[in-house]
Amino acid sequence: MIRVNAQFELDEREIQEDFVRAAGPGGQNVNKVASAVQLRFDVGRSPSLPDPVRARLIALAGRRITREHVLIIEADRYRSQRRNRDDALGRLLDLIREACEVEKPRHPTRPTLASKKRRLEGKQRRGETKKLRALKPGTDS
Repeated sequence: MIRVNAQFELDEREIQEDFVRAAGPGGQNVNKVASAVQLRFDVGRSPSLPDPVRARLIALAGRRITREHVLIIEADRYRSQRRNRDDALGRLLDLIREACEVEKPRHPTRPTLASKKRRLEGKQRRGETKKLRALKPGTDS
């Protein structure tokens, strides 16, 4: 079991890892070792996720989620397969933790009387400046 937060845990069997060859640095191993990781997590069928967290996770995942609600995280930042696995799992857990946070609803407020007055005074000053620019020198209109 992988502990996500105080509320719930993920079962390791829900996470599927595929190893592929990574592009980029790797020295002599770059063409031999499959060090990049494609982590797959079925968000839609996961029994570990509560429904509100599942909905927020699907919304947060963006392009990383398929039509079947499978989240795919690719990690090829490091040369080592182990570090890439840890990186992919860490990114998955960060995403799930972010989905666990409930956004507080915004309560609209009205501008204060003082802020309205400041805004109108600023507009008045700006108008005066523009009016002075329009006046030609020597005329008093």
